[in-house]
Order: sequence, then C-alpha cells, then structure tokens
Amino acid sequence: MYEIITQISRWAIPMMLLVIILMAFFRRVPVYETFVQGAEAGFSTAIKTIPFLTGMLVAVSIFRASGAMELLAACLSPVLSIIGIPADILPHAVMRPLSGGAALGIATDLIKTHGPDSFIGRLVSTMQGSSDTTFYVLTLYFGSVGIRRYRYAVASGLAADFTTLIASLIICSMIF
Repeated sequence: MYEIITQISRWAIPMMLLVIILMAFFRRVPVYETFVQGAEAGFSTAIKTIPFLTGMLVAVSIFRASGAMELLAACLSPVLSIIGIPADILPHAVMRPLSGGAALGIATDLIKTHGPDSFIGRLVSTMQGSSDTTFYVLTLYFGSVGIRRYRYAVASGLAADFTTLIASLIICSMIF
C-alpha cells in the first residue's frame, strides 16, 4: 500500500498538468499565450505585494529582536501551566500567526531540544501543520487586492489559531 501511495504522489502533478494541457488543446485554447498572460498577471500581483511583505517582515523582526515575545511568554507561562499548556510551546503559539518561517524555526528548536517523539515535539508538529500565519495572510493577500478594512478577519483568524492550539493539545493528549 505504501508503494502505491508513493507512486500516486510521484505522478499526480505531472498527470494533472498533462490533463490540463490536453483539455486546453482539444478546446482550442492557445496554451502558451494563455500561460504567458497568467504569468504576467502573477508577476504584477507579486510586485504589488512586495511593500506589504516587507512591512510584515520588518514588524516580525522588531517583535522578536525587542524581546517582546520572551516577555509575553514569561508573563503567560504561570497561567498556562495551571491549565496544562506546556510553557515551551508558547513562543511557537505566539509566532505562528505572525510568521511561518519564524514559527518553523521555533518548532525545529523545540524538536531538537525535546526530541521528535516527545509530547512537546508532537504537539508543536501538530500545531505547525494545522494552523496558518494569520497576520501574514491578512497583510499580504488583503493588501495585494486593496482591502483596507479587515473587519472580522483578524478576530476570526486569531480565534482559529487559538482553536488550533486547544485542539492540538486535546488530540495530542489523547493520542500520545
């Protein structure tokens, strides 16, 4: 069964591309010209997102370099330990909504420290795989299409991040 899944994984994307090209050919769509138009539109979107991306990366760097993350973790640690949340995962839980790369670095450090088969290693892996970078998504995607008022998007995203933390704790506690 493992070999079958491996082969499906290996061939899924090339087969999908082949099917798309064949469908376009039979529908008489100019494949190359359409691809170039899409690439041009993608490039202009990428250019529009650069200022938003730069601003977000600077803000995350300032947050980490200032020591605010460590201060927040130190303040919340006693409360979280009472309800059963390991204090070691707090920097990851705080950083995940801000930056995927920074959160991955924190997760890597936690896994190196505690081991991949430890409760913290499994918990941080579950959190890393089941949450998204809320502020990054809002800044980059909303900014690139010109949305200025986020309305409930921030609250919804942070609620989803908190739900991910709680669900990861419950699931990892039950399974591991």
